[in-house]
Formats: sequence, C-alpha cells, structure tokens
Amino acid sequence: MTDDDPGPLIRLYGLTGGRARPQGEAFDLVAIVATVHLPQEPSVLNPEHHTILRICRRPTPVADVAAGLGLPLNVTRVLLGDLRREGLVSITPPKPANQSIDERTYRDVLHGIRRL
Repeated sequence: MTDDDPGPLIRLYGLTGGRARPQGEAFDLVAIVATVHLPQEPSVLNPEHHTILRICRRPTPVADVAAGLGLPLNVTRVLLGDLRREGLVSITPPKPANQSIDERTYRDVLHGIRRL
C-alpha cells in the first residue's frame, strides 16, 4: 500500500468522462476559440467549462486556453469540444499569413540570378 495520491489523474479522467479526443472536427494548438453564447442553464457545466467561457470572451488560441486552465492540452481540447458541440464557443483555424510575393520581388530575384 502506498501513500501516493492519484487524485489529479482521476480528476482529469472525470473531467473528460474518459475521453481522450474531442468530438467533431479536429483543431490544433493555434486554432482560435471565442465564446459565442452563454449557457441558459449554467449549472449543467463544470467550473472548467465556465473558466473557458470567461477566458474566451476575447478570441484566444487553444494553447493559451490550456495554459489559463492549468490543464493538459488533450483535456482542454475535450472540454472545448464539449462547448463547441453545445454551440457555446466557435473554434476556427488561424488565418494564414499573407505569403504572396509581389511582382517586383520576383523581378529582383530574376535579375539577381541572371547576374550570377
């Protein structure tokens, strides 16, 4: 018999209902989460769900939500998936950085190659 307390592991398992992945469409660390509605029955959500809704009043990356909760990323993703399924948050991929190169840049590169 050991005196080690497995409490946090059991608690995390309970938070997710034993699920390791969120339901629905996958999302990554940099996806942006935003609260879109508050629950009509607040008592049906656990405190972590309420914390997520508070954190995401302003659009927030998934990684920052996990840090704000102090929970592992996979647990945070499951909780976010629950909120998304209930229509309380939106989760959108980040907008890609503008990767277009203007025509002048192409000309400069071409002239540089020709000079070689």
